[in-house]
Amino acid sequence: MINFQNCTEKELWEFVAVELSKSGLKNVLVGGAVAAIYSEGIYKSGDLDFVIDSFLVTKKSIETAMSKIGFKKVSRHWVHPECNHLYVEFCNPPVSIGDEFPITPIEIQKEGVSIYILSPTDCVKDRLASYIHWNALECFDQAVWVAKANLINWPEIKKWCKSETVDGDKVYDKL
Repeated sequence: MINFQNCTEKELWEFVAVELSKSGLKNVLVGGAVAAIYSEGIYKSGDLDFVIDSFLVTKKSIETAMSKIGFKKVSRHWVHPECNHLYVEFCNPPVSIGDEFPITPIEIQKEGVSIYILSPTDCVKDRLASYIHWNALECFDQAVWVAKANLINWPEIKKWCKSETVDGDKVYDKL
C-alpha cells in the first residue's frame, strides 16, 4: 500500500495509474511529473497530469475511480486527504506534444495491468514545448535534467525542435 504522506511522484503515479486501469480507464502520465520521475528526483512537480486515452470517457467514470481510492475533487484537482504535497489533474485527450500527434507512450506492467508514461525522449520534447511556447525557462532546465539521466533519441529531438519552431536549431543547440 502507498504511504500518501511522503510518496514520490513515481509512487503516486503507479498507484493511481493501476487503480484507473483496473477501472477500465487507460491512462497516460504526462507533464512535469514525468520530468520528476525521469530526473531521478532533481525536479519536484507537485502534481500529476493524466490523460485518459479515450474521448468516450465520462467525468462520472473518473469520479467513481478516484473516489474509490480516497481522492476528492477540489476545483479542477483531485486531492487525497493524507497527501498534502501532490495532487492529480486530468488533461483532455489526445496525448500530444506541441503539434506532434499521435504519441506512443511507454507501457509498463504493474500489478498485472498496463500503465503508461511518456518516454524520456517525449518528456524532453514536452518540457521543451513549454519552453518554446510559453518561455518557461524552468521547463528547459527540466528537459536538460531528464536528458542527462536517460537515453534520448537525439535525432528525433532535433527533428521535433525544427518542426515546432522557426528557432528550432537554436533551441536544440542550447541542449
